[in-house]
Amino acid sequence: MEKIKELRVTGFKLSRITQPETRNPNIEAMINRELLEKYNHPVPRYTSYPPANFFTEEFSLANYLEAIDESNQWNPQNISIYIHIPFCLKLCYFCGCNSYALRKEEVVEAYHKALIKEIKMVTSRLDKNRKVSQIHYGGGTPNAIPVEYLQEINELLFSTFEFIPEPEIAIEVNPAYLTYEQMTGLKKAGFNRFSIGIQDFDNDVLDAVNREQSVLPVADIISFLKKDSPNMAVNLDFIYGLPKQTAANFSKTISKAIELRPDRLVTFSYAHVPWVSKIQKKLEKEGLPAPDEKIKMYEAAYSLMTQNGYEAIGMDHYANADDELTVARQNKQLHRNFQGYCTRRTTGQVYAFGVTGISQLEGVYAQNTKSIDEYIAKINQGELTTIKGYALTKQQVVVREVITELMCNEQIVWSHLGEILGMTSEEVKSQTVYNQELLQQFADDGVIILSDEKIQITPDGQLFIRNVAASFDPLIQAGQTNFSKPV
Repeated sequence: MEKIKELRVTGFKLSRITQPETRNPNIEAMINRELLEKYNHPVPRYTSYPPANFFTEEFSLANYLEAIDESNQWNPQNISIYIHIPFCLKLCYFCGCNSYALRKEEVVEAYHKALIKEIKMVTSRLDKNRKVSQIHYGGGTPNAIPVEYLQEINELLFSTFEFIPEPEIAIEVNPAYLTYEQMTGLKKAGFNRFSIGIQDFDNDVLDAVNREQSVLPVADIISFLKKDSPNMAVNLDFIYGLPKQTAANFSKTISKAIELRPDRLVTFSYAHVPWVSKIQKKLEKEGLPAPDEKIKMYEAAYSLMTQNGYEAIGMDHYANADDELTVARQNKQLHRNFQGYCTRRTTGQVYAFGVTGISQLEGVYAQNTKSIDEYIAKINQGELTTIKGYALTKQQVVVREVITELMCNEQIVWSHLGEILGMTSEEVKSQTVYNQELLQQFADDGVIILSDEKIQITPDGQLFIRNVAASFDPLIQAGQTNFSKPV
């Protein structure tokens, strides 16, 4: 625990919201409807490359164990750790995550013990000269289980590794179950970033998606977390495109969020993928907003946040002007891994623990079993639970670097990527499906600014950055549709 800086008092204050002018033509024309009709078709989200639907069961546990050992020589050298807590007290209908109804106390305890064993099994193979830059707890609902379990896991990690200065120790929490006692325990556990899943402040919307409202006023939660904690960071997470949402009531939600002045705001576009998450079919009975209404939600949220001191980061994040993500974006040092947006300073190879956890190493991806019972049984037998994964080819490593740079920093400077990859600009291009004619079409439509040396996403093209990324992707076949739309 000594490796996490001691925290001090910080102030908390509500602010006045600047409302966008309802007839501002720049706001009303923020999204070109002709471009939207042309480019709003299913494409990968590119949270990883290749996308997870390319993972195969041919990738074995032996492949993963070999990759763990080799990862000590791969870059980045930093270690990023993901802990998956799959349990939820109540399943939300919008959820596309790997979540399960909370099991009996003895199952939760057994799962916790298995996590400890898995962590020890994997970390015993890692070079202890490497430093941890990130720990992230996701789910499920990490704060659905006893705080003592989370504290024990963190203490194990703190005692096993050295950490970089100012590491990010983050946890996703559901405010419906977040008490003062729990927050005190989580702060003592060393967490310095809380991602609070609000989703919406409108209770009718929450009822429609089977989610409970916060047990405490969100302003009080933020104030309590930041008290005596100058390095504490708080995110508020929202989803747009849910039943009963309109541009008008979602604007009220975002305005209320801005008043609370979190460090970051996240507005995820709801991805309706019932073929992946069957529970989402329940939302079809309530009715989803029309596509144009969803677009208006995006426009309204973007306008409110950018006019009130938040910088847009990628497709769905907004951060204060002095936030590390904002600075990294300005310096073209923004990065992304399975933990979400980060910086070149904090990024690391991701080692994931728990059911469905996906490790993201430089050369491979590896995913654990989805069965809680199988996970516990195999770990107790001293065996890791890898069920599928993917080994990247040299070409795919290059394509991943190209797509990541575009998705994060909204540009590709071919000579810069060549320096990173030890290749010439032309060699980098040759590893992608570089299509001058298609790129020129993007340029003619105002989506990108194109030259031989550089591709720059325009403000109008930011919404279609996934389409541009897909144009470089050799794995995307014409007509493939098992992805979500940009909006």
